[in-house]
Amino acid sequence: MDVSGITRSGVVLPVRMDPTGLSGPKRRESAGPDWRGAGPGWFVPAWVDDGPQQRIVEAATRLPATGGVTGWAGLHWGGGRYFNGLDGTGEARLPVPLALDNRRRLRPQPGIELCEEFLADGDITTIDGLPVTLHERSVCRLLRTTRSLERRVAILDMAAFDDLCSLSEILDYAVARLSGRPYVSRIWSALPLAHENSWSPREPVMRLVWTLAGRFPTPLVNAPIFDLADNHLVTPDLLDPVNLVAGEYDGAVHEGLEPRRRDLNREELYRELGLELVTMLSTDDRDRSDFLRRLASAYDRAARRPAPSGWTLEQPSWWVDTSTVARRRSLTAAERAIWLRRQATGRHRPAIPHT
Repeated sequence: MDVSGITRSGVVLPVRMDPTGLSGPKRRESAGPDWRGAGPGWFVPAWVDDGPQQRIVEAATRLPATGGVTGWAGLHWGGGRYFNGLDGTGEARLPVPLALDNRRRLRPQPGIELCEEFLADGDITTIDGLPVTLHERSVCRLLRTTRSLERRVAILDMAAFDDLCSLSEILDYAVARLSGRPYVSRIWSALPLAHENSWSPREPVMRLVWTLAGRFPTPLVNAPIFDLADNHLVTPDLLDPVNLVAGEYDGAVHEGLEPRRRDLNREELYRELGLELVTMLSTDDRDRSDFLRRLASAYDRAARRPAPSGWTLEQPSWWVDTSTVARRRSLTAAERAIWLRRQATGRHRPAIPHT
């Protein structure tokens, strides 16, 4: 593919060798220390970093005219902040997946994943000059190639987090174009468990442990709590309003004096509201038993509490609900700056789980 049409700022477009040295390196220069390879016959200056967007552009030099970038790379290029090209540990790099239809056009190459499967009309779109598969197809590609249910649900939640696609759009695409394809059952099993209002890929993990392993009622996700004077009090990651149990995920971002002080203040607020707070720690990934014990204890304590008063989940007239992809898409730029500040700052950006 000729990548000269890519318009994304912050990336360096690969170039071919040029005997004059004007538009690219001369043959001898291409083998020297000032240039590095960026695909067969393509080069970039040696100082160019190899972050996810640059890797995507360099991988695109291998694309045939009918192909496109897909999977995590297509979602990252489309604005998916949690799809950064790293595995669930946050350390190992994932290859850049290229959708090539079902006719072999490329040989396997390091750093590239060849996705050779039928491409329907309309499956490819263009973002900043780069052909990518529709976000729904990119998500479905990830779901079908991911064994872990927790990871699949986190993929769905984080695709919705950046409003790349809604759960209904993914379902409609999968039903219309993927029925009968290999591993499509992985899509069907994950969709009912996903939610469009998760703010971190660790929240769906906590939610699944809460419901599937703990067998407790399905909690609300990032539901704001107000006092009776219509003031916003707190938004727990998870909330069982019937049984009066709230859940928070406490990752590495909470370490340090100031974050811990804020967390203690939140814990005190939950007690004042008559809610039992249970916290899932990043270390609970290694052994869920401690979290499940704390969760069961929270439910036991909550059952002995008197009925609380002084708070409500009813949203006041001044509040703008942003709990779905459709609602967030309908916001103006000014409204997004006000109501999606947490999403914009990326308060905690842990990796999508690999469990």
